[in-house]
Amino acid sequence: MTTFLRKRIISSAVPLVFVVLGVFCLARLTGNPVDLYLPLSATPGQRAEFSAAHGFDDSIPVQLWHYLTQAAQLDFGTSLRTGQSATTMVLDAFPVTLQLAGMTMLLAILGALLVGSLAAHRPNSLIDRIAGLLSMTAASIPDFWFAIMGVLVFGVGLDLLPTSGTLGGPEIWVLPIATLLIRPFGVLVQVVRGSMVGALSAPYVKVARSKGAGAGRVVFGHALRNSVTPVLTVAGDLTVGLVNGAVIVETIFGWPGIGKLMIDSILQRDFAALQAAVLITAVTIFALNILVDVCQALIDPRVRQAVPA
Repeated sequence: MTTFLRKRIISSAVPLVFVVLGVFCLARLTGNPVDLYLPLSATPGQRAEFSAAHGFDDSIPVQLWHYLTQAAQLDFGTSLRTGQSATTMVLDAFPVTLQLAGMTMLLAILGALLVGSLAAHRPNSLIDRIAGLLSMTAASIPDFWFAIMGVLVFGVGLDLLPTSGTLGGPEIWVLPIATLLIRPFGVLVQVVRGSMVGALSAPYVKVARSKGAGAGRVVFGHALRNSVTPVLTVAGDLTVGLVNGAVIVETIFGWPGIGKLMIDSILQRDFAALQAAVLITAVTIFALNILVDVCQALIDPRVRQAVPA
């Protein structure tokens, strides 16, 4: 397991380097912050003073070196918008996104296990057909469209749910979670159903049935337990993908998470906050990928053997 873990960390370090360099270069394509933070009447001296104070007058290689050395110490500088530490801003916003993503995936996995198992237990039945139709529809609906429709119908039309912010009761979670949940739920239902159909036809399930095991024990006690590996793999990938969905959802619903912080930083040319948000998010994603791989390797030893030396 130690060898497997070491290889996965090394293989993940390479794309992380590209992320570090990519965010530095792409951030500067948004424009010169001097043009945004100083008035049009600013004198050349004031512009030069602002650039020097924030290191924008240095050459790109020098700025990159400062960025890399500071990032290695988790010091991304000060936000141009708020004057706060960029690292502090990200660490304040990130738990909000993790909380939203965690609740979304928990509900998606539990719902998919139930619906997928019931559909697999009676293949080609009415339940199976309805589950297949709903899962394919859910997996195909764009996040932004569902979010906008949710705001129009339940927020504006029926006035049942709040459309922005995090102040209030449990109702504030409904639209953001529903928007993020719909695609993972649809995909996981199909994965659970496909995996369970194969498991229910396995010899050990037939033996359990011949011994008088009930339908519930056969489905949830035997077949489901041996169908977890592909579900875990896909769920891990979907969890990582929720970060992309969070950018849209948090912007639409005014959710103060890492996605909204990224969008605000791009629009305000806040290089420090943007670089901190992207890099810390990337490290978290790579850590989640490694965690999923380790869990999968613990469940199925063949995964460890498949990793090249």
